[in-house]
Amino acid sequence: MDEQARGRSSNGPLAGLLVADFSRVLAGPYATMLLADLGAEVVKVESPAGDDTRTWMPPVRDGVSTYYLAINRNKRSVVLDLADESDREAAQELARRADIVIENFRPGGLARFGLDYDAVAATNPGVVYASISGFGSGPKGAHLPGYDLIVQAISGLMSLTGDPDGSPYRAGISVFDVMTGLHATIGVLAALEERHRSGRGQHVEVSLLATAMSALVNQTSAWAAGGVVPFRMGNSHPSVFPYEPLPCADGDLVVTAGNNGQFRKLVELLGVPELADDPRFAENAARTANRDELRPILVERLATRTTEEWFRDLIAKGVPCGPINTIDQGIAFAEEVGLEPVVETGEGGVPTIRHPIRFSEFEPEYRLAPPSLGEHSEEIRRWLSQSGPQRDRKEGGRQ
Repeated sequence: MDEQARGRSSNGPLAGLLVADFSRVLAGPYATMLLADLGAEVVKVESPAGDDTRTWMPPVRDGVSTYYLAINRNKRSVVLDLADESDREAAQELARRADIVIENFRPGGLARFGLDYDAVAATNPGVVYASISGFGSGPKGAHLPGYDLIVQAISGLMSLTGDPDGSPYRAGISVFDVMTGLHATIGVLAALEERHRSGRGQHVEVSLLATAMSALVNQTSAWAAGGVVPFRMGNSHPSVFPYEPLPCADGDLVVTAGNNGQFRKLVELLGVPELADDPRFAENAARTANRDELRPILVERLATRTTEEWFRDLIAKGVPCGPINTIDQGIAFAEEVGLEPVVETGEGGVPTIRHPIRFSEFEPEYRLAPPSLGEHSEEIRRWLSQSGPQRDRKEGGRQ
């Protein structure tokens, strides 16, 4: 790849760093897209069948899965069949030249191709190599299939989601895949910073279940620190009230009075200011314990006006609240508050969702539309066939 193809025209902080992306589906591709948005050059290695998400449809845009489009911008795709000796050697050469390798094969799955951490680090000691798995690389977890839904079930999340008397429910997105992708990105960036000091690379491991244990925060802490097993409460919060949807005249409004000051403002606007000094409701612990007495009073007052009217007036008074939107309404609201959530990517102008971080000194970039399968195979194979020097790790890996 020439200078321009290598992404050197990027102004991002990760410009000049090469990522060999051996991941597929969600957690890994999400992590590599975030790195690419920040300027890294990402080469997406795909089997001849392609990333699974290419087939996850509907919905589609111009015949392409919108799931795939969501997490694969700013990358180049090369098709390599690791069972083929020539392709395997090309993959090994890509890993040798890379600053960062990210993979989410089952633990140990890349060893037979000479692409595991030990094999790659033997020729590329400065590599930051990130492995993503479902349950870690230990002997009792390595063999387990790592799908988000399975981890939602095993971790306990589903036991917390749904009506108290109903069935457990999954979250509406693959929440632990996304969080694990974020953790992988954090781990990679931390390892790069360490490499700047020491010149050494390292192996970064993240798993969906470890992510889930951390992401369940107060719920896992309830058991670990308090010996309490949390249970399903529908839309209610175990420790705060009100902190849930409450019905208005034409629909539900999420009201979150998270402290005494917010609660006082809420009941003043609802026309029942005396509740703020009622010993049953004056403190959060009391409100939570007496929620069955307090909720009907709040609902009776909220039923007198529409969701939009209460939203406008409660926000103006400083009470956190919000309507329950559909996805299109959520994007419209993000546009209304100035977040500009949709950006066009690459020459084709493919709409994708903006990188979530804003920086004062640079803007994340949207250089390339999500690639078609093997779109850059010829270019990348030609580059890999040329001799390339080992990268200077003490200079941050930039040639």
